[in-house]
Amino acid sequence: MKILITGAGGFIGKNLIATLRGKHELFEYHHATGLKTLEKYCQEYEFVFHLAGVNRPENLDEYTTGNEHFTAKLVTFLERADNPCPIVFTSSIQVELDNPYGRSKLAAEKILSEHSARTVIYRLPNVFGKWCRPNYNSAIATFCFNAARGLPLKVNEPAREMTLVYIDDVIAEFLRVLNGDEPQSIPTYKKNLQELADLIQSFSQCRADLSIPDQNDELTKKLYATYQSYLPEENFSYALKMHSDERGSFSEFVRTSGQGQFSANVIKPHITKGNHWHHSKHEKFLVVSGEGIIRFRNIFSDKIFEYKISGECHEVVEIPPGYTHSIENTGEADMTVIIWANENFNPAAPDTYFLKVSPHE
Repeated sequence: MKILITGAGGFIGKNLIATLRGKHELFEYHHATGLKTLEKYCQEYEFVFHLAGVNRPENLDEYTTGNEHFTAKLVTFLERADNPCPIVFTSSIQVELDNPYGRSKLAAEKILSEHSARTVIYRLPNVFGKWCRPNYNSAIATFCFNAARGLPLKVNEPAREMTLVYIDDVIAEFLRVLNGDEPQSIPTYKKNLQELADLIQSFSQCRADLSIPDQNDELTKKLYATYQSYLPEENFSYALKMHSDERGSFSEFVRTSGQGQFSANVIKPHITKGNHWHHSKHEKFLVVSGEGIIRFRNIFSDKIFEYKISGECHEVVEIPPGYTHSIENTGEADMTVIIWANENFNPAAPDTYFLKVSPHE
């Protein structure tokens, strides 16, 4: 399909283009393109996403020229092409307010609706997500940018409630309409500015305490993804604390809220670790390199069970409560084991009790 996208260089435009590129023929219009090229595009289109607009001009008159007058010019080009194809227009919830921006968007809505009954209008609130410009007109983008760099988050109106939509939800709705489905409402979220600032600021502590924000909460999950997209490129990685000795090393990787923790255990050749059991704690072991044997014994039995493990065959071994267990590296290279435990380690109550699996260990 041949798709015309105005505002192609903007936040929403970039996300839409990234989704459609390679699947459709795109005609991308932005300020540098020029009206002659736009008129040519209007002769070939099969679908229009009209995303262009002005929202923070230096001169208030630019609201009218950038929103109302530009939309009128676009409609003139479309009518000359005599091709009444569908149009999706990104308006704003500010059309309900008596301000220059809202009035200019409302005027653009009217022009498009009179042009074609196939116009779909979305009055968007504050849209957030990757590639939104910080320190411009998005509090979320600015909060994420600053928090990712250890900069202070300035909140001018802490009690002001924000209505938010996530960019991926917006694009998903656009794709539905592009595919011929009826328009639907886009999921919205509401929080005040101070709550948003505090939540985003908390993300900057995740590396230090190895935590993961609550991914069961949709807004938190989407805000955290947005925060991650603002990390400085030179700061994508971070070191973990390694507990090392002659046997190898152990590093906690991720601690979750209520879902346990992940760790990496490196075991030197011919070394055995473990020889302990738990009352309630249970674990999952996954060997990703090397080879060895995991041994188990019910603490009230003498019978030993063995499981051979290898990085050549990814197999999870469960470590149940009430079984003393050990893991031996039987190879000539380091063995690396990824471990999930059902609870975060608490040194005050470790639930770990020394007991050899075999008298030979």
